[in-house]
Amino acid sequence: MEIALLAVGRLKSGPEADLCGRYLDRARAAGRAFGFRGFAVTELAESRATRPDDRKAQEADALAAAVAAEDFLVCLDEAGEALGSEAFAALLRRQSDAGCKRVRFVIGGADGLGPAVLKRADLTLSFGRMTWPHQIVRILLAEQLYRAVTIIAGHPYHRA
Repeated sequence: MEIALLAVGRLKSGPEADLCGRYLDRARAAGRAFGFRGFAVTELAESRATRPDDRKAQEADALAAAVAAEDFLVCLDEAGEALGSEAFAALLRRQSDAGCKRVRFVIGGADGLGPAVLKRADLTLSFGRMTWPHQIVRILLAEQLYRAVTIIAGHPYHRA
């Protein structure tokens, strides 16, 4: 199963990009044994529209164009469901066992995700009620993907 991240906005080079890349590299290496591949990030341009609703709509159009109908779509949003790490790992395992070809994780821009993308989501996931910068959300997601693979592998990285 291919796992991919779609993110509105760029993560500039520096410690945040390095940390995100490190976790995705680890997830990629550990996930091979279980048929997980990819762990790539596709960055989409932020809208230049002046109104927040217009920005979200334009970004939603770009995101929709990057997602296939058969993709399992997970949107990151503060109003989403909060899962523990074991439940997150179980979700990935279930999708893989069900024959899912691709899981797409979507991280919106500064204004969040438009209603069209959220409506299309198979799951809306939250990293808590707090508002996080999209750069940190990307790192948190990368770490949780790595953690999920280690949970599936029975690796001691996850010490719950």
